[in-house]
Amino acid sequence: MATAALDGITVLDLASVGPAARASRALADYGASVVKVGAVPRAGSVQIVPPFYAYSGNRGMQRALFDLKADAGRGAFLRLAERADVIIESFRPGVVDRLGIGFDAVRSINPGIVYCSTSGFGQNGPRSTWAGHDVNYLATSGFLDCTGRRGDGRPALPGATVADIAAGGMQATMSIMAALVGRARTGEGAYLDVSIADGAFALMSLYVDEYLATGIEPGPGHYILTGRYACYEIYECADGRYVSVGAIEPQFWRNLCGLLGLDRYAGRQLDDEAQPEIAAAMAQVFRTRGRDEWVALLGPADTCVAPVNTVAEAVDDEQYVSRGLVAEAVHVSEGPFRQSAPVWAGTVAPDGPYEIRDGATTDTAELLAAVGFDPAEIESLLADGAVA
Repeated sequence: MATAALDGITVLDLASVGPAARASRALADYGASVVKVGAVPRAGSVQIVPPFYAYSGNRGMQRALFDLKADAGRGAFLRLAERADVIIESFRPGVVDRLGIGFDAVRSINPGIVYCSTSGFGQNGPRSTWAGHDVNYLATSGFLDCTGRRGDGRPALPGATVADIAAGGMQATMSIMAALVGRARTGEGAYLDVSIADGAFALMSLYVDEYLATGIEPGPGHYILTGRYACYEIYECADGRYVSVGAIEPQFWRNLCGLLGLDRYAGRQLDDEAQPEIAAAMAQVFRTRGRDEWVALLGPADTCVAPVNTVAEAVDDEQYVSRGLVAEAVHVSEGPFRQSAPVWAGTVAPDGPYEIRDGATTDTAELLAAVGFDPAEIESLLADGAVA
């Protein structure tokens, strides 16, 4: 098996869900040794415990629990941090500093640490202390305003947590990898302030740049990618399912018109006055056959047509199956199941089913022993509730 790109890199992830957890998932798939760091159980406390399958079941990761409000628990965590390469956290701005585990505290014992703080609006600015979720970051960035509208005129909710995944998780992953490359050259660590809202703004850069340069304000239907033309649209088929059409380039549009029997519109692709007529004609034709029949005819014919899959259809789609995007896994108590495989270019595919542990399993004692704690010290920390 090929050596993983991040083999030998140790990551401490203090988040259980959200963009930070997505970032550590990606880093682990690239071969990093990821330790999920959580709080020791407390009577009456509420712990966020994702379902066994979430974030690919934290496959290949270890888990350690600390009482970061206690001196002994904090000290034990910092011993791990002293030998770590990356720390990822998603507390509210300022919390890690109050706990004594912030960037400055860790850098004083580990100058090469890459410390990534993920938050909704960043570590500073007028909204830095605001609570928020995916929809809020997409809303403030202009993303939602440029999406399609519901029947009552409200922006439609996206079908996936775009901000968490791309604007936050992928931004954190990319920033961490870049910082590790920089550290290899300079020997210095870095502090990374990953704002999900900033990332969502970056996703809108094509529209932002257009507005800043021309003064034209983007929105639904303002140009080809936001529904202005019939060549870039979703159409219903005879069986109630849908096809996506993205025939932007003139040659693809001509191919599509020919196969739909609509050659009369081949030269009117961007004729604004003709768009209602073209869209109605295309809708009428697409309703004459089922989705899969249309896809079989149009997909291979350079028309930029593909099926609108459900999630159930996507996991068994022939393209994704051929690319190995679904892996087998076995959970210690839930048994065999399937999960998303490592998909990013350069990750290493598994040799067999992933073994998924019980989410309550911890590796704290083993990890502390590896950084020099003797058995008596570990037993004392466990007995005092400083670790678990």
